[in-house]
Amino acid sequence: MAWLTAATALLTTLGTAPAGAAGEWQKVGGDARSGISGLAYEGGTEDGSGVHALAVHDNKRSGQSRLSRITHRDGSDTVSPIGWDGPEPVDLEAVEAIPGLPGEYLALTGRGFLFRLKVSGSTATVVDYTPLPAIGEGDDFESFALVAQNGRLAALWADRGAGPDRPATLYAAPLTFAAWGQPLFGAVTRRAYRAAHPNDSGTRHISDIAVTDTGRLVVGSAADAGDDGPFDSAVSDAGRVSVSATGRVRVTLATSPTVLGMYPGYKVEAVECLPDSAEALLGTDDENFGGYLRTVSFCGA
Repeated sequence: MAWLTAATALLTTLGTAPAGAAGEWQKVGGDARSGISGLAYEGGTEDGSGVHALAVHDNKRSGQSRLSRITHRDGSDTVSPIGWDGPEPVDLEAVEAIPGLPGEYLALTGRGFLFRLKVSGSTATVVDYTPLPAIGEGDDFESFALVAQNGRLAALWADRGAGPDRPATLYAAPLTFAAWGQPLFGAVTRRAYRAAHPNDSGTRHISDIAVTDTGRLVVGSAADAGDDGPFDSAVSDAGRVSVSATGRVRVTLATSPTVLGMYPGYKVEAVECLPDSAEALLGTDDENFGGYLRTVSFCGA
């Protein structure tokens, strides 16, 4: 498909990139309010030359942008604001399309509130919202993913962890929806996860989660020394997830995660596998440096 060909091409650099740039990142935000905290594939462009993705921003004040649409083409990205209709979240960190429900998404805040959204044109309407189950003491969330297998749906999310003394905690649970739209969770399981890289005192072991078509877990990790950096990131093959026909969720984490790519100078907070593709979109929230986007081939079998 033409949009897939466009998505696989490397991007050219727009503007001044932070330290560590290799000419492969495209700038999509210029300040701390426009970094990318999470990405969700929305669909291909009408002309077949690119893809649309929804990006969430971790803004906290009333009236600030929560959601944008990024149109990604070879060598050219455009960003359009999405209006927010409903209770305003504080600190959105992840967003995921709901399988089988076009235009519907789940967006997660850092403190664990999950918003179900209906996106139509340039407006996102809140359908419902609820806290995650089994929130642990000190949990700080930056990731959320959905898995559809065998006619069942499961959710994955993680406390990001903090340095060598606090690994990430990866949570998993079956997911259904009430008739009025509220997300409903089944039994929750937990797994501890340590990033192979970065591994310093500022490490967030899981900054986002993506699941491939075959159930591989592709995980972003990041280190943040403050609003002006320095930043460091990596994307790793972290294990596998499966959902049985009875709805049982099984997560198997790699004993030694395989690092697929390292990105010094950037804080990767969004990893999104494109459907039926080996390609992923990576997005960064580089605080005062804004946000950057690129494609990588991490989502194959």
